[in-house]
Amino acid sequence: MSALKRVFGIEGEGAIVKRRLKLLPKAGPVILAAIALTMLSGCATRPSPNVLKPVHLNEALHSEVTSERVSVLAATNRSADAILGGFGSAWSETLTYEQYEFSVPPGRKGTVISYPTSRPDPERQFAVTGRKQLPKDAFVQEAIRSVQSDGTIGIFVHGYNYSYQEALFRTAQIAADAKIPGAPILFSWPSAAAVAGYVADRDAALSSRSELGSLVTSLSASGKVKRIILFGHSMGGFLVMETVRQLKLQHRDDVISKLAVVLAAPDIDVDVFRSQLADIGRMPIPISLLVSKDDRALVASSFIAGERPRVGRLDIDDPVIGEEALRERLRVIDITSIQASDGLGHDRYASLAKYGAQLASFESGKRASAGDVGAYVFDAAGAAVASPFRLAGRFVGAH
Repeated sequence: MSALKRVFGIEGEGAIVKRRLKLLPKAGPVILAAIALTMLSGCATRPSPNVLKPVHLNEALHSEVTSERVSVLAATNRSADAILGGFGSAWSETLTYEQYEFSVPPGRKGTVISYPTSRPDPERQFAVTGRKQLPKDAFVQEAIRSVQSDGTIGIFVHGYNYSYQEALFRTAQIAADAKIPGAPILFSWPSAAAVAGYVADRDAALSSRSELGSLVTSLSASGKVKRIILFGHSMGGFLVMETVRQLKLQHRDDVISKLAVVLAAPDIDVDVFRSQLADIGRMPIPISLLVSKDDRALVASSFIAGERPRVGRLDIDDPVIGEEALRERLRVIDITSIQASDGLGHDRYASLAKYGAQLASFESGKRASAGDVGAYVFDAAGAAVASPFRLAGRFVGAH
């Protein structure tokens, strides 16, 4: 077994799912795959595109508690749903750009999002209060106006089984909890937003490389943009890596030099990741991986992929991890200490924002250096900082 496989691989991790499936020995492969896929999503009622319709909130009725206001920019290559007013899972050949204003309930606990009902309550529910479509040039200008004082701007790329509205509200939640100045950007690719759509989603993610690359390239062209944080969750991390790889093959080092890649619970095959790293080469800002060894969603993903281990389940207790992280120039951060809300340990990334740092801002006010790599453990209790950077909170050096 190679050193990298020892680090990123968890031999036989599909056995956990297999043992559970032995209760159904006569089930066919399609049924078994469907059962495994159900482990990847929750059972909560999912919001319809109606939640995207702007509402007027009478703040006078809620004078005791004032809701927060958050802006979000969104770019998507989903096809518009002319009937419901949202975006579906069909692929579009062009990007659509939008701007949203949100009312975010104060005093919220955890990362669970309460969607608006027919009579929205700003004290308990998130709600869209403004929405408009923008031409590309206007969108880019709005994004540039949201650049932070150090020249940083963030793009969030959602994962498998997300609808447009779910990804949009999640971006608003993260932005509110992190108290991000300006408007973060959501890139929403055409996920089928269905439990059984895992393979279709992987195809959709691959088909979206050029569109995400186009967005990143447009933003990087501005001299005001010094750093673009490209934050991909789960399968969105796979899309991010494929996009960076494509930019490298196109010799767009001018764009790559501004990228800070953060992969949260990346649903990426170990060998595919090795191949991506080989093609991309050494990045000016090291890639950061947020991992959890008890991520049960990635156990199911591994099983569906023929027991192929996923990068997001890296075991930081493996003594080889520090050596390999240094060799590959990676920042590997174990966030197992963060509480998840999905029951699977797959959405911990959404809780990072509440620790007070910028969305995926992992530097202490300076550019990354060659020493800002290695293996670290996130300490939710707030122990002393032993690492040369911070990521939505504080870390303890593990090696």
